[in-house]
Amino acid sequence: MEENKKPKQIKRIPNIPKKPQKGSKFNIFWVYAAIILGLIVVQQMFSTESVQEVNYATFEKDMLIPGDVEKIVSYKTDEIARADVYIKEGKKNDPKYEKYKSKNTFNTTAKGPLVYFNGNSLDAISKQLDDSQKDLPAGQPHIKPQTTSKSNPWLSGFISIILPLLLFAGLWIFMMRRMGGGGGGGGGQIFNIGKSKATLFDKESQVNITFNDVAGLTEAKTEVMEIVDFLKNPKKYTNLGGKIPKGALLVGSPGTGKTLLAKAVAGEAQVPFFSLSGSDFVEMFVGVGASRVRDLFKQAKDKAPCIIFIDEIDAIGRARGKGSMMGGNDERENTLNQLLVEMDGFGTDSGIIIMGATNRADVLDSALLRPGRFDRQIYVDMPDINERKEIFNVHLKPIKLEENIDINFLAKQTPGFSGADIANLCNEAALIAARKSHESVTKQDFLDAVDRIIGGLEKKNKIITKEEKKAIAFHEAGHATVSWLLKHAHPLIKVTIVPRGQSLGAAWYLPEERSITTTEQILDEMCATMGGRAAEKITFGKISTGALSDLEKVTKQAYAMVSMYGLNDKLGNISYYDSRGQESFTKPYSEATARIIDEEASKIIEEQYQRALQILADNQENLIKLAEKLLVAEVIFKEDLEEIFGKRAFDSEGTELLAEFVPVDDLSTVSPTVTDASSTASNTPNEAK
Repeated sequence: MEENKKPKQIKRIPNIPKKPQKGSKFNIFWVYAAIILGLIVVQQMFSTESVQEVNYATFEKDMLIPGDVEKIVSYKTDEIARADVYIKEGKKNDPKYEKYKSKNTFNTTAKGPLVYFNGNSLDAISKQLDDSQKDLPAGQPHIKPQTTSKSNPWLSGFISIILPLLLFAGLWIFMMRRMGGGGGGGGGQIFNIGKSKATLFDKESQVNITFNDVAGLTEAKTEVMEIVDFLKNPKKYTNLGGKIPKGALLVGSPGTGKTLLAKAVAGEAQVPFFSLSGSDFVEMFVGVGASRVRDLFKQAKDKAPCIIFIDEIDAIGRARGKGSMMGGNDERENTLNQLLVEMDGFGTDSGIIIMGATNRADVLDSALLRPGRFDRQIYVDMPDINERKEIFNVHLKPIKLEENIDINFLAKQTPGFSGADIANLCNEAALIAARKSHESVTKQDFLDAVDRIIGGLEKKNKIITKEEKKAIAFHEAGHATVSWLLKHAHPLIKVTIVPRGQSLGAAWYLPEERSITTTEQILDEMCATMGGRAAEKITFGKISTGALSDLEKVTKQAYAMVSMYGLNDKLGNISYYDSRGQESFTKPYSEATARIIDEEASKIIEEQYQRALQILADNQENLIKLAEKLLVAEVIFKEDLEEIFGKRAFDSEGTELLAEFVPVDDLSTVSPTVTDASSTASNTPNEAK
């Protein structure tokens, strides 16, 4: 027990943990560049063989006597003396010197000597020059040799040949070491392409996130805390004959906190933690994925007991035998096969726990999900109202709030929001408050942030004609009227004709948080959705394209009722919903049944449209009042509807409605985002978009 307390003491140390090392970022192409540059420098420094030798008579006649010589540098070599002849810049282009110019690419004679001649000694060269210049014309300067010391030409030649060889030998040794894994980190260069890309978190690079930092997810935390507790107190379970699960798969919608939960496990377990993504195994080269899996488990066995976390595991865990070429090599399947063997095969070892995360568990291979590999599937659901309170408490800590902000109210305004949505909401509220120069974030800032996230950016300056604005007002008033008068439709809280995002107008509702939906509830929602088009028909005698998203929504609801939920009398208690997604290319029903499904779906939609027309016809006077008020104010609230229609008869006192702002229609001509028909049982912000 004393050993288990040590990690907590380590956490109190204020030192900043080291960042996890992911391997060397050294690029081998810098080595190539350095070698090329070195060769150029060597060539420039030591390439002297391009200077031609001439006899003294030629030098005297063609160069010295005509006065073309700028200077002469003489020096002693092994047994004789040598004199390098430098020609004046203005004379170098003379045709007689073309034959002496170097043909080498790296021409060293541009500012160097053009030719040279030999002598018995330095004194002999000096005496020759004096004798040759006795009869020079008056005014022509005499050239005296400049004596200096110079390295042996043999040594220069040796360096120019041997040094490049040494550089290439060093490069070869370096490449061989890289190929053998001796240089840099795993997976950094092409020779380490088969190495694992996992990031290792150990004692030197601990994760500071704990379970206290994870709000909500009570059931999911209980499951993974048991794994952590086993790693800390294994005897507690082994004494009873129990074995720790080999793998745990976190499944849930995007933004629900799967990766955050894995980080908390890394922070709490105090054992080596390997973290990587499913896409890290994928490479264009054949065999690389399987090689990386082997290398990952090899490293994990050396660090056991440890945890391996593979995020987005569906990148390599998809069901085998689908979409692969006949007779071809499927690299993803090879990677999955190797992963299956390493997780539970003849060569597996205890002490390695695998954690995975995905929001596509339906596409995973069944062999990956069986006991012995992923023993547990932990579902991370959308937070309920109490969990949303906890999440708000976490994300509101760094935000400067006004006094008396009611977190319960914020939690009620956000049903269907994930943890990521709530984090984004808090940040948007702070940005809106800063934009308005508020000293603190107010309640209205949060409501504006909800509108911004769900409905999009407000566009008050969008150009709309009077006729279009009137059509939009009656369209939204039709939604509001029908929903207010139907028992099971969501009660309305706000209607606006201010353009926002892709919508020219929107109605905002207070949906209930419910897990199942009855036939009556779906039909009332469909009728309220068709209220916009029905209002246009009754008022103007014509319809427009403004009901695009309305029609999309009710069509999906109608087909879901008939073919998925078994809510149609003619078709009966039959569902053609494929939860595994294995029948995407074939229909599980005949053409006759397809015709019945189409007919019944169309019948349901038309019935609700006629129902909406009748409701609006009976309340046309109030519809006109509401639309005219909307044209003037542009935004109306629940109180305005109560003033026109009276209190809603179906709102039972004492029953608290949970608020969610959901724009139900999109009056733009742009196609809205396609939503999943299976989600029509509950309203979420994703549907609103």
